[in-house]
Amino acid sequence: MNPIILLLGSFFLLCILKVPIAFSLAASSLLTMLYVDLPLGVFVNQIYQGLNLFALLAVPFFLMVGYLMNSGKITNRLINLSQNIVGHIRGGLAFVNVIVSMLFAGVSGSSAADTAGVGSILIPAMYEEGYDKEFSVAITAASSTMGVIIPPSIYMVVYGAVGGVSIGALFLAGIVPGVLIGLSQMSYSYYLARKRDYPRNPTPTFEKFIDSFKKAFLPLLMPLIIVGGVIGGIFTATEAGAVAVVYGLILILIIYRSIKIKDLPKLIREAALFFPIPLFAITAAGLFGWLVTYLNGPKYLTSLFNYLNLGPEMTLLVLAFILILVGTFMSPVAAILIFVPLVKGIGQMMNYHPLHLGIVVIVSLSLGLITPPYGLCILIATGIGEVTIMQALKEILPLILLFILIIVLICFFPQLILFIPRIIAPTLI
Repeated sequence: MNPIILLLGSFFLLCILKVPIAFSLAASSLLTMLYVDLPLGVFVNQIYQGLNLFALLAVPFFLMVGYLMNSGKITNRLINLSQNIVGHIRGGLAFVNVIVSMLFAGVSGSSAADTAGVGSILIPAMYEEGYDKEFSVAITAASSTMGVIIPPSIYMVVYGAVGGVSIGALFLAGIVPGVLIGLSQMSYSYYLARKRDYPRNPTPTFEKFIDSFKKAFLPLLMPLIIVGGVIGGIFTATEAGAVAVVYGLILILIIYRSIKIKDLPKLIREAALFFPIPLFAITAAGLFGWLVTYLNGPKYLTSLFNYLNLGPEMTLLVLAFILILVGTFMSPVAAILIFVPLVKGIGQMMNYHPLHLGIVVIVSLSLGLITPPYGLCILIATGIGEVTIMQALKEILPLILLFILIIVLICFFPQLILFIPRIIAPTLI
């Protein structure tokens, strides 16, 4: 049997049997290594190498920032500002949901933190104002996907680290796709609001808007500090995560005093306990990805695409849809570590720009956050809204289709991704 078939076949079989992804990756890798008679020392070494990436230290830092922002009521300040910007439009709370997700994305880089923080406040508020609970859950989950597309982004940090692509350039390249997704969600929300006669809030006074802006100003500086620092070469992505944590602590402990110092150990403990779960998947995915490369997986895949002769645009589109399917079954971080070697091989064959390819991969995998069975964000949102997955899926399906439309656009029009990096930081690309 071809070892690559054994590797992939055993992995998918274990997934079908509902073995957790991390264990499926590790077990299928170990089985294949025994089959091809690789020393077990290689297994241990590759597990270690999967952790030995300095950029991965940024992940717990950004997770910690998400915890700090939610616990320190920073989310409330962003919601109040968003309410004063778009709350007076019909269906305004849905608009607020999208806008605050875009703002929160620039603070935490985590979609899960976005869903939990924004959803716990806005899902009950939308329901009380007459919105359908299923739609409230759907728009919360869908808008939270921007948490890993609009910079800073945990997925971009991981992709840049393992793919050899500038993380600062990826941050810049993610702006337009994130904004397009946000605009598409707001357009659909407006259409639905008029159709279902959702409420609108009174137009705020200018003084009220200025007051909410002042209260949200310091949190809004965080993405500028992070992205600007990375692009300007002041610090690395990992150091940027540490700076974000320190800045967040200053905000909630000293300036706003929204939590007490005695509560800080509990927050740190919660963040620390959450990180080992994805960390194990990351290490197993690193081993799996290395084994795919060792067994000439990129060569097989590039030969297949070369044989199909689809052309650059259609090849990228097919690759994007494969990644969308992959994202429905596993963590995007794990998928990035597994598929980067394959993706890079196709990118070199088709002469794609590394930034264009990277953003297509990240955006395509991000859709998996709202598509079961993985669907982390929709699981969190349905838990908050107390609706079933099937009820939420009916409302989220149009938003998924709009998301796919954005993926098609960025596949066929690379300039949507590349023009901001070329203007602001041409040396990085």
